[in-house]
Amino acid sequence: MQNSFLFSDTFLTIESATEAVYKEKGSKFLAFASPISSETEAKELLADLRKQFFDATHHCFAYALGRNLGIKRQSDDGEPNGTAGMPILNQIKSKKLTNILVVVVRYYGGTKLGAAGLVNAYKTSASECLANALIVEKIVCKKMRIFFEYLQMNEVMKIMKENDLQMISQKFDNDCQIILEIRESLVEKVQKQFEKIKNLVIDDPS
Repeated sequence: MQNSFLFSDTFLTIESATEAVYKEKGSKFLAFASPISSETEAKELLADLRKQFFDATHHCFAYALGRNLGIKRQSDDGEPNGTAGMPILNQIKSKKLTNILVVVVRYYGGTKLGAAGLVNAYKTSASECLANALIVEKIVCKKMRIFFEYLQMNEVMKIMKENDLQMISQKFDNDCQIILEIRESLVEKVQKQFEKIKNLVIDDPS
């Protein structure tokens, strides 16, 4: 698998939610990792975990979104500054992941761990949780809608086949409409090809 941390039009994330449990001097750390596509989704998942583990001492988290980790958030949730959220975020970074939320729920066991102990506990919890996940490479895609005449169908289909484009929706009549999902690195090339077809119109369906 190529190194996707520099992001051409691919990125690494986890395929599905995963969990891990870590114990240290009576404290229990429950770690949860989930793939996400927005900050809203991250906040909803965090709220669900806060509700589910309402009696926990801390709900620390970190998440990353977007190309080159354009959005990064982390929280110590009452733990000493820098001892929880940042160690979790650093595990996300170390595995070159994005579009991911990791939450570590702590139940205090009565013995203080100290700053170094906390850093190690949150780092290890996140690391073990991510070790249980299947890391997958995904492609950044954009949608494109095209309008054309039915007689131009063969020209359109030829471009679609040549670039292995995925059709999301279609409407075929005298005037046709197709919404395509296109790998980001191919968008400019495909647009130029479609623009050569007379009277074909391109727009953004989002």
